[in-house]
Amino acid sequence: MNSLMDIVEKDSIIENRPKFSVGDTISLKVRIKEGSKTRIQLFEGIVIAMKGSGVSKTFTVRKISGGVAVERLFPINCPSIEGIDIKTKGKVRRAKLYYLRNKVGKASKVKVKN
Repeated sequence: MNSLMDIVEKDSIIENRPKFSVGDTISLKVRIKEGSKTRIQLFEGIVIAMKGSGVSKTFTVRKISGGVAVERLFPINCPSIEGIDIKTKGKVRRAKLYYLRNKVGKASKVKVKN
């Protein structure tokens, strides 16, 4: 049964995604459809969580825009993601960085891995 699921899931997995982890600052190029037009929107922030595995793997990106915190949840195999650029690698000791939601300003920064 599992081998049948692996065959079906293998078609949906996008292989050319860069490897990133929680704490990294990434820049996403997301294809947005508005009416009949499509455009590319940049979304840059810190990866605060990753969940799942295989086709159902998701990650949460948090950024501060105009003093308002914005979090977006993306499937790793989403076809509307045009590209992922890793800006900095973060040095963290936790799998989920939900504590950043309570931090403001410089306290919400993640240390950079050397």
